[in-house]
Amino acid sequence: MPALNAHAAAARIKDIVNFEGVRDNQLVGYGLVVGLNGTGDSLNNSPFTKQSLQSMLERLGVNTAGENVRTANVAAVMVTANLPAFGTQGSRMDVSVAALGDSDSLQGGTLLVTPLLAADGDVYAIAQGPVLINGFSAGGDAASIVSGVPTTGRIASGGLIEREIDFQLGAQTSLRLALRNPDLTTARRIAMAVNDFIGAPTATPEDPATVRVTLPPGFNGNIVDLLTDIEQLMVETDQTAKIVIDENSGIIVMGKDVRVSSVAVAQSNLTVTIAENPEVVQPLPFANGQTAVEPNTTINANLSDTALSVVNESVTLQQLVDGLNALGISPRDLIAILQAIKATGALQAEIEVM
Repeated sequence: MPALNAHAAAARIKDIVNFEGVRDNQLVGYGLVVGLNGTGDSLNNSPFTKQSLQSMLERLGVNTAGENVRTANVAAVMVTANLPAFGTQGSRMDVSVAALGDSDSLQGGTLLVTPLLAADGDVYAIAQGPVLINGFSAGGDAASIVSGVPTTGRIASGGLIEREIDFQLGAQTSLRLALRNPDLTTARRIAMAVNDFIGAPTATPEDPATVRVTLPPGFNGNIVDLLTDIEQLMVETDQTAKIVIDENSGIIVMGKDVRVSSVAVAQSNLTVTIAENPEVVQPLPFANGQTAVEPNTTINANLSDTALSVVNESVTLQQLVDGLNALGISPRDLIAILQAIKATGALQAEIEVM
């Protein structure tokens, strides 16, 4: 591999790729939070809360069919969690809780046993426990105050894994590395770094986003040992020349490989100022006139021209920034100038507008 220069952006392989099969799985469930201090759902406005409450009580041997339930201490919630990769039965994980009805706050509430389902419809975990919210709400007859979002909360270690995802990483003989930022050059450098370290053609770049790693013959260990050895290798990452623009906030971010050909740029600003200074006119003494207000408008137009400036062909990002800053323009004007330079074909970079 070519030697890394002092200004190269080198990173560990484990920080720029994802290993195939090593991923989280999203879970979701519907449950009830009880114990609220009168801040729960209005059962008349949230019929699903009333139905869930009656169904829960019936399973516990309490028959409330036909009864008018008017409790305000119960809220229907959606429970979400991420099942970690290789999570084992009995392990715990954090869960998030969000109100589904018109509850004012989940403060002081306790989530009842809630099954958490994956996309395949199977139950992989259950959640239960006291809800910790990030805000509060308080009020009286004439005023109220709300801090944060009291209708969402979190239960630390509130999820209990009941089912494992069957994936035997150690039994694999071949695995793919997925680049988080796909790039042909970076994929090739990763493969070269792995092959140089192992001393055998172990890694092969398949496309800009994938590098396949195969367990070499005679390797002392399984695929886990191989990944442990190569994930600490340093690789110089490459990227396409790109300029990211956020027009709402005026933020401009440029990549280090942005280049611009020699162009001439001129900018002028037209400022129009309108001032209203009404004058009060008084009638003469003993006259039959009336006091009147006469309008007095002052209009001033100021056109500030900027001389035609030359932005020389840039070699580095710093020289490009210095050349654009020399024009003395604001970031929002710079956005328009960059787009105009791109339209002329003098900007060798991709512009992405957020």
